[in-house]
Amino acid sequence: MKTKFAVSLLAAFVAASCAATQPDASSASTQQAPTTLELQAPAVQAQAEQGELTIKQIMADQDWVARSPSSAYWMADGSGVLYQQKREGSVVSDWYHLPLGGEEAHKVPLEKLHNYAYNDGVYNNERTLLAYTFEGNVFVRDLAQGETRQLTRDEARQSQLMFLTDGRLAYREGNDFYAVHVQTGLTEQLVTLATRSEPEAVSEPKDFIAQEQVDLIKFVQKERRDRQDRADQREQLAGANSSLAPQPFYLGENKQIVAASLSPAGDKMIVAITTPQSWRDDGDIMPNYVAEDGRLKAESVRRRVADAKPVEHQVLMLDLTNGEQTQFTYNTLPGWNEDVLAEVKAENHAAEGKTYESKQEPRPITLMGGAIRWSEQGENAVVMLEAWDNKDRWIASVDFAGKQLVNQHRLHDEAWINYTHNEFGFVPGSADTIWFQSEEDGYAHLYTKQLDGEQNQLTSGKFVTENPFADPVTQSLYFTANKEHPGIYELYRVDLTGGEVEALTDLDGIVESFSLSPNRDNVLFSYSSALQPSELYSVALGGAAEAERLTTTVTEQFQGFDWTVPEIVPVPSSHVDEPIYTRVYYPEGYDAERAEQYPAVVFIHGAGYLQNAHAGWSGYQREFMFHTYLNQQGYVVFDLDYRGSKGYGRDWRTAIYRQMGTPEVEDLVDVVKWAGENTNVDTERMGTYGGSYGGFLTFMALFNEPGLFKAGAALRPVSDWAHYNTGYTSNILNLPSNDPIAYRRSSPIYFTEGLEDALLINSPMVDDNVFFQDSVRLVQRLIEHEKEDFETAIFPVEPHGFRQPSSWLDEYRRIFKLFEENLK
Repeated sequence: MKTKFAVSLLAAFVAASCAATQPDASSASTQQAPTTLELQAPAVQAQAEQGELTIKQIMADQDWVARSPSSAYWMADGSGVLYQQKREGSVVSDWYHLPLGGEEAHKVPLEKLHNYAYNDGVYNNERTLLAYTFEGNVFVRDLAQGETRQLTRDEARQSQLMFLTDGRLAYREGNDFYAVHVQTGLTEQLVTLATRSEPEAVSEPKDFIAQEQVDLIKFVQKERRDRQDRADQREQLAGANSSLAPQPFYLGENKQIVAASLSPAGDKMIVAITTPQSWRDDGDIMPNYVAEDGRLKAESVRRRVADAKPVEHQVLMLDLTNGEQTQFTYNTLPGWNEDVLAEVKAENHAAEGKTYESKQEPRPITLMGGAIRWSEQGENAVVMLEAWDNKDRWIASVDFAGKQLVNQHRLHDEAWINYTHNEFGFVPGSADTIWFQSEEDGYAHLYTKQLDGEQNQLTSGKFVTENPFADPVTQSLYFTANKEHPGIYELYRVDLTGGEVEALTDLDGIVESFSLSPNRDNVLFSYSSALQPSELYSVALGGAAEAERLTTTVTEQFQGFDWTVPEIVPVPSSHVDEPIYTRVYYPEGYDAERAEQYPAVVFIHGAGYLQNAHAGWSGYQREFMFHTYLNQQGYVVFDLDYRGSKGYGRDWRTAIYRQMGTPEVEDLVDVVKWAGENTNVDTERMGTYGGSYGGFLTFMALFNEPGLFKAGAALRPVSDWAHYNTGYTSNILNLPSNDPIAYRRSSPIYFTEGLEDALLINSPMVDDNVFFQDSVRLVQRLIEHEKEDFETAIFPVEPHGFRQPSSWLDEYRRIFKLFEENLK
C-alpha cells in the first residue's frame, strides 16, 4: 500500500521560499523548504482484503468511508471531550462522551443532553458560572459544584446569552431582551425593539372632513381627551415606577432588525436596521417535476444578481437609561462618498459611445455579518462595516459622548473585500485595544490596534491565518495557518502584545478546528491527512508533547483499498511569479519512460474560492476516490488550485476580478503544458471535469481553448453569471447594470460557438444554487450553433449537492464513459 504523501517543490521555488513569521515583516528571515517533503500517512489497522474498486462502491452512501466526529469540545471540568457522530445509515447524529485516559466513548443519553450542551456557553467574570442554551432554553452550570440549573422552559427560543457586569444573565427572546438574577430567578425585561412607529393616543386630523368632525362634535372631543389622559397616566407611571417593564424603542415602520447587541453594562444597545427587501421576485421559481404529491410544484428561489437592489443599514445607539435613540451617520468614515467604480463605469459607458461623469455621493453601507463587539465592561464598542459595492471595509469605534462613529481601520480593495478573514474583537481585559484580521499586506494576518492609536502586526509572511481565537486566560491569539507550506495547516499561537509565533502542532496535514481545555493545559482539535478523514486529536501545551489521536472512525473497508497518494507540485506559471499548486495522481507502477504515453484527466474544483491541492482530506472525497479509480484504468490525474483559489493570498484571490474564466484557463493551459514536459502524459489525450465553478471553467476551457482537452464534463455548471446570486457574483464582477463588460467577458454562454471537443453537461433540475435554466439556455445556444458533439444528462430529484447514491453513480459512470470514448 502506498504510505507516503509527497509534496514536490521545484528548485526555483526553494530559492524563493516563504518568510518565517515575525512581528515586524521587515525583519522576517527566510526559511528554505526541502526539495521533497514526505509526510507519513497515518497508521492504520490491518488492511482487509478488498475486491476490485468500482465506481458504484465509490459513490455509495459515504458511511462506508468514515463517520467523522464533529462539533467537538471539552467537558467543563476538562476530564474528557464531547462530540457528535452521524448515526450509520441515518441523517441523525448522536452525542458521545469520550473520557481521557483510554476509556472508550459512550453515547450521551437523550435525557442527559441538556447537562452537556455548553459548547457555545458564556462565563461570568469570575469564571465560576457557565451559561448556555439547549433547544432554545437557558441553563446555568455552577462549575465549582458541578450542578446545572434550568432557568427557562417554554416554546420561545432564547439566544445571545451574556453575563452583565453586575452578575445578571442577559438573553434575547425575539426582539425582547431580558436579564435574570441567577440566584433568585427574578427576570427583568431590559428592552423591547418595536419595528413600528410610536403610537399616538390622539393624532392630528388627516383632512378637512376629519378636522370639521373634531371641531363640531363634542363627543369626539371628549373621546380624544380621555384617550390622551389615559396615555399620559401610563407614561407617568412607567417613568415613576421601576417595577414596570420599560417602554419599547420604536424603530419605525417598514423596518427590519439586522443585528442588536446589548452592552455588558446593560445600559446601552447598538442596533442595525434596514428597509426589508424580498429575497425573490414573483418570477423567481423553479419547477419540481417529482414532488411528493405527484404534481408539478413551483419552488421559490432567490433573485438573480441582475435584479439586485442596493442594501443599506442604519446603525442606532439606544440609551436604556433615558430612552434616547441616536442614528449614526457614515460621513466620518474615509471614502464614504467616493465613486470607487468610476473607472469601471467610464469603460462601460465608452463601450456604448457615452461619456461618464463621476460624482461624489453617499455609498450604501452595511453592518458586515452583524459584527458588533463590546469591551468587557461596556465602556467601548466597535463595529465592522462594509460598502455594498464590496470595495471597502471599516472597523469603527463608537463615540458615545459625541454620538458618532470613529474610523479605526479602513481596508480598501480595488477588486473586492474578502468575505472571509474578517474576525475581530477587543483584546481580552482591555477597553481600548482591538485585534483583527486584515489582508492589507496581501495575506490574511493578525493585528492589534489601540483605539485612535498605533497598529501592531502580529503575524507576517506569505501565508494566511485562519480561525483566530483570542483567549482571555492566556492573553494569546490561537490560530491555524499554512506557514510552512501552502497546503499544510498547523496550529499556532502568538502573544497579544506581540513576539514570536509558536507552533503547537507538527503533523504535516490540516488542523481544521480546535478548542482549548478549561485549564489551558491541552488543545483538542480535528485533523486530517490525504488518506485520513477528519479525526479528533489532543496535544498538551507548554512542552514538546506529541499529539495524541482520540478517535478512529474511518472504516476497515475504506482502509482496505490501495488509494493513490497524490504529490503536490508547484507548477510554474507563465503569467505570474507564484506557482500553481497541483495535486498529481500517478497510476501504480507509473513508468516515466514507457513508449506509450498515458492519457490524463484534469479535475477542476468548485466554489472558485476554495483550496483543494493541500495535504489534508479533500472535501471532494468522492472525486479523490474516483481519481484512484482513474489511475487503475491507466490515467494520470491533475487537480490544480487555479488563480482565485483560497489559501494563497489577496493577489491570487483577486486575479479573476472582472475576468472570471480567463486567468483560470491560463492556469489550465500551464498545467497541461507542464504535464507534457515533465510527465509521460500524452497532451493530445487529456480530458477535464468539474462541478459548479468547475463546471463553469470546463465550459470556458472547451469554448475558448479548443483542443486543450479532447473531452470535458461540466457538472451543475454556471453558464451566465448574471443569473447567479448577488453576494458571490457582485464581489467579482460588480453589478450587470454597472459592468456588463465583465459579465459578457466572464460568462460561457457568450462563447458557445467555440466548442469543438466532446462535451457532457450534467445538470440537477431542482438546483436552487445554479439554476437548471443555466444549462437549458446554454444547450439552446449549442443547438443554434449546430454543434453535434455534446450531450446532456438531467437529474430530476437532485439539488446542487447530490443526495442519492444512484445519482452520483449515474453521473460518474457517464464521466468515465466520456473519457474512455475520447481519450483511449
